[in-house]
Amino acid sequence: MNPADPAARPSGGPIDEPTVGGDRTRASGGHPRTGTLYLVPTPLDFGCPAQPDLREALPTTTIAVAAGLTHWIAENAKSARAFLKRVQAVQPLAAPLQQQTITELPREWHKRGDRQPGADAQARQWLAPALQGFDVGLISEAGMPAIADPGAAVVRAAHALGVRVVPLVGPVSLMLALAASGCHGQHFAFVGYLPQGAAERAARLRELEATAQRLGQAQLFIETPYRNAALLQAALQTLRPQTRLAVACGLGLPQQAVHAARVADWHRAPPALPLELPAVFVLGA
Repeated sequence: MNPADPAARPSGGPIDEPTVGGDRTRASGGHPRTGTLYLVPTPLDFGCPAQPDLREALPTTTIAVAAGLTHWIAENAKSARAFLKRVQAVQPLAAPLQQQTITELPREWHKRGDRQPGADAQARQWLAPALQGFDVGLISEAGMPAIADPGAAVVRAAHALGVRVVPLVGPVSLMLALAASGCHGQHFAFVGYLPQGAAERAARLRELEATAQRLGQAQLFIETPYRNAALLQAALQTLRPQTRLAVACGLGLPQQAVHAARVADWHRAPPALPLELPAVFVLGA
């Protein structure tokens, strides 16, 4: 499928197929046009041994746009190349993998976020290909870039430069978990990672519980998969019996599992969950 075909166009409007090795120009006047920044979602099976056909996780329109891009800004260059290999198995790439231009986001953005001084100015430099007429893809290791992942500075820079921003359709684990939790779907907050220290983590859990009860606001948080079991145990030991807790594991995978109940019910009937997989925790009133 050609991304320039009407059937492959996302709802954001028509796109031009990226050209390899030269600037894109407008049909009238021959003036260089500004490229588009595409926010390209990826499957939620990152790091999992079994990865199904890409078409089981992403719409064909998203795959088509990804196949047509040659310039990328990635959370991790290695995982971006792995994603492009999966795209190539479904649809030919506009340029061979070794000719794809992939700029990797700074590692410190992963830990401290991308709202640091100078982040937007740095991101503008990476969008130079878009100002030359090339479409650029922003990609994270799993899910939607700039949501619980670095990339917001790139989006801000694109808007500041007048570069069109188009989010493509794909999985967002936070929204899937919230929808499956039974918690408040119109009033919620994502708070990222909780502290690793036992005392600090317990204090943070109590704070989130109080916020959920006071505001009726669902609280979403995550953890590195190998710490999921410890986080769940801490939550069950800390939270009040009537507090609602949901854990969504392996979303988008064949072995996905979601369990949501009052803390008291978790204690009465502990479920068997694949906690070794990526998980989203949702705390509600």
